[in-house]
Amino acid sequence: MSGAYLIGAGATPVAEHYGRGLADLASEATRAAFAGLPEFVSHRVGALYVANALGDRLAAQAHLGAYLAAAVGLHGVPAVRVEAAGASGGVAIHQAAQAIAAGAAEIVAVLGVEKVTDQLDDAVEAALALAGDAETEAIHGLTLTAQWAMLMRRYMHEHGCGPEAFAPFPVNAHANAAKNPQALYRFPINADKYRKAAMVASPLNMLDCSSVADGAACVVLAGERVARELAAEGVPLVRLAGVAVATDTPALALRADPLDLAAARASAHIALGRAHLGLSDVEVFELTDPHGIAAALALEAMGYYERGAAPRHAADGAITPTGRTPIATAGGYKARGDVAGATGVYQVVELLRQLRGEAGATQVPGARVALAQCLGGVGATAVSCVLVAER
Repeated sequence: MSGAYLIGAGATPVAEHYGRGLADLASEATRAAFAGLPEFVSHRVGALYVANALGDRLAAQAHLGAYLAAAVGLHGVPAVRVEAAGASGGVAIHQAAQAIAAGAAEIVAVLGVEKVTDQLDDAVEAALALAGDAETEAIHGLTLTAQWAMLMRRYMHEHGCGPEAFAPFPVNAHANAAKNPQALYRFPINADKYRKAAMVASPLNMLDCSSVADGAACVVLAGERVARELAAEGVPLVRLAGVAVATDTPALALRADPLDLAAARASAHIALGRAHLGLSDVEVFELTDPHGIAAALALEAMGYYERGAAPRHAADGAITPTGRTPIATAGGYKARGDVAGATGVYQVVELLRQLRGEAGATQVPGARVALAQCLGGVGATAVSCVLVAER
């Protein structure tokens, strides 16, 4: 069980932020996270964890711990960059929770930031491909999108469905993003548009592929004593009740069953166990869902649906804000936008709004328990964070 509480959170819109750099985006998110907190909180931050996957390749900036600590006003604070591809944000939150549990820090900031849109597509794809196995996959030009496409084709073969079975996932994401002012794509789509969309990596089409964009998100965690001291009347305390990291081999060909996201299952079950909760207790989710197949495989791996059943349940409304397993309530990867290493932090910011009842039109009624899961590569690293609102 974790003794860390979320006391502040903020994020920039996900967008093509031409003219803005890592430091500028990070500063905006950090100011938003500390807004409303007493001034002493920023002076007592004991550590800063920076989640970033692509900064050295695409923003020409490494040494992000010291660079961004200075940029956001946390001068002198112990600061490090955490890199685990798309799971970087989740791993950074895991590190922060461990620091608080160990008594190394009473207040910790976690900052996720990515800046990619100043680069050409080829450079972005090459950087993203570093999340795979360079010797067996990337050297042959295999991208993450191509890997998910192969898994989707295999899924269709094994379970006897067509590409249209995955339409509910992007349709739901866009419906929710249309109500999120911070999302990249704030417009709805329908199954007919999905069916007619141009192919990107068959059977994945343009409306089933996310776009990598710029953004920054920040969360402030604190031990229980500080959290209760700062608690505002009428606002539930939100505890990071369980967090776990699990890994799998990056190369799909070396996995016993490529359609089984074993790390996703392990991290979710361990995190829920640490929170003393079960699958049925979770009421709202954030997943790594750059494509419908990714969301389907994650839900099935965790045990929410039998293998081959997730698309059918999605079509029945299970993934909407009023369904059994609400996902992408702020738009997810597909419509909020893919922020690479910052994803895990964005997920926690979005779920904090849900648990505080501040999610507006996509609020899941009465949500008290949430689960955020971010994946690095095609599920090679998986981090699950369980959040509980204490009312």
